Amino acid sequence: MARTTAEKRPTEPSEDAEPQPEETAPEEAASKETETEETATGETETEQAAPEETETERAAPEETEDEDTDAEMTQAGDGADEEAAGETSRWRLPRIFDPVLLVATVLVVVAAACAGYFGWSWYGAAHDDSLAYSRDRDAVLRAAEQGVQNMNTLDYRKVDQGLASWEASSTGDLHQELVQGRAQFAQQVRTAKTVTTAKILDAAVTELDDRAGKAGAIVAVQITVTPPTGSPVTKQSRMRAQLSRTRSGWKLSALGQAPLGTTAG
Repeated sequence: MARTTAEKRPTEPSEDAEPQPEETAPEEAASKETETEETATGETETEQAAPEETETERAAPEETEDEDTDAEMTQAGDGADEEAAGETSRWRLPRIFDPVLLVATVLVVVAAACAGYFGWSWYGAAHDDSLAYSRDRDAVLRAAEQGVQNMNTLDYRKVDQGLASWEASSTGDLHQELVQGRAQFAQQVRTAKTVTTAKILDAAVTELDDRAGKAGAIVAVQITVTPPTGSPVTKQSRMRAQLSRTRSGWKLSALGQAPLGTTAG
């Protein structure tokens, strides 16, 4: 009986025995694992966010470089404008502020203008003189041809008309001789009953003084004389004519045979 009682008596802890660990260890381990996972997750998110910050940091230098480039271009443009303005000032300042250069430039311009004006005036005057001389020459040539033809044309049936043409083509001493001998010439032609005609072959002006109003010409003429009976007689002649300018144009002042060797061309 005593053995049984001894078995049933509860064992009391001894003071020397080591204390047993508490049964809460698994819960603490689980808590630590949870904290570890949370820490790892935070670090992962931090690592993922880091590239974004890195890209932002990379973009920032690019923007900074663009701004720097724009600033450099602006400064360069300003510098070019200043240089251009400086060159313009360097070229313009002497013209504005250098009185000697200004006066010299004005004198050159005035001299050029005067030279152009007087040159053009001289050319115009010379050109006008040439035109006037050419017109006088043509007028002399026409008057010489017409005068010689008139003076060698006379029809006994129209004596008065023929002699009036002679007088109208002449001036000076020649005209006076024709007027004074008109009656005698008319009587001779009517008696002979001849018809005289003339054809101009060639003519040339040999001299012309348009200021003095004097000129000379050689005229080649073919003269045909038809008598009342018989065949016409034709001959060629070269005549020297002297002309003077009158109010009514150029007229014959003298008329005679040209010396041998004189040509009308």
